[in-house]
Amino acid sequence: MAEREIGIAVVGAGRAGMIHAVNFRKNVPRARLVAVVDPVPEARESALAALEINKAYGDYRDALGDRDIDALVVVVPTALHRGIVCDAASAGKHVLCEKPMAMSEEECRDMISAAESAGTKLQIGFMRRFDAGFRKAKEAVESGAVGDVVMVRSNTRGPSVPQPWMYDISKSNGPLAEVNSHDIDTLRWFTGGEFRTVYAVGGNYRCPDAKDDWPDFYDNVIMSATFDNGMQGIIDGAQGVGYGYDARTEVLGTKGCVFIGRLNDESVVTCTADGNTGSYPIVRSWRQLFEPAYLAEDISFTECVLEGREPEVTGRDGLMAVRVVNAGNKSIVEKRIVEL
Repeated sequence: MAEREIGIAVVGAGRAGMIHAVNFRKNVPRARLVAVVDPVPEARESALAALEINKAYGDYRDALGDRDIDALVVVVPTALHRGIVCDAASAGKHVLCEKPMAMSEEECRDMISAAESAGTKLQIGFMRRFDAGFRKAKEAVESGAVGDVVMVRSNTRGPSVPQPWMYDISKSNGPLAEVNSHDIDTLRWFTGGEFRTVYAVGGNYRCPDAKDDWPDFYDNVIMSATFDNGMQGIIDGAQGVGYGYDARTEVLGTKGCVFIGRLNDESVVTCTADGNTGSYPIVRSWRQLFEPAYLAEDISFTECVLEGREPEVTGRDGLMAVRVVNAGNKSIVEKRIVEL
């Protein structure tokens, strides 16, 4: 007797959407990629050719009536998440929703409530929790290898400038959402606590085109935090850094420190006689760095649907990150510590 499998539709055929689509097309056991959804005809046609499937929709609502589809992977701009997730739940479809979960806590609650009412699964795409290095570090921290956790520091810096629509913070929630949601979740995961206070400072250093029309936009941010269990946190985020994709974390304890992540793309270092300098290739893309983590995340989502268990990353995890994003943005604007 054949094993039960689930049919998947990926909503959004952009860069991250295609990572998920390729995984479900080729690499996730007990899952079958049924369709892609994208409003842009060229994107649909390109995805169909690359994935070698024959079903695509221009509107996600049409996919909800497809009986071959059991679950949606939502990879579209954040402002669209609530509507798609709630409609999917009402149609009895499970959802893996990319981060950031939504624009506001209210939208997050609507999404959680819709899934609970329908009895469907809702997983949020914090794929770093599925990265082998992060999981190994989590095990080390929980074993007491560095003593009691004192502080967690995490940074994400991307090489490219943001897309123009992201300049409007009312539509994107800014880099704290688009870039640092992963760092926020990382701090929650390693401290085991909830953010109590945040103080954030932002500035626009690399995006001159945004300064006139979007004076509140920032491409560089630092945020300090305290937690309800007494621990401390630091986050820094940047867009347009140019030198590569830089995602690293430190967990400082009373007896040591765990370092997670790397900037070098391989272990080979080249040294030359002229100046006796060394160099190594730099990680250029998050797709390159976290490719195995995306696959592990997609496998975990499939298993939680088939086995009827809770996702490893829940809607509450997504909500709490959105809460911190909004508090951080408020801190930047009001230039003060914000209590959560």
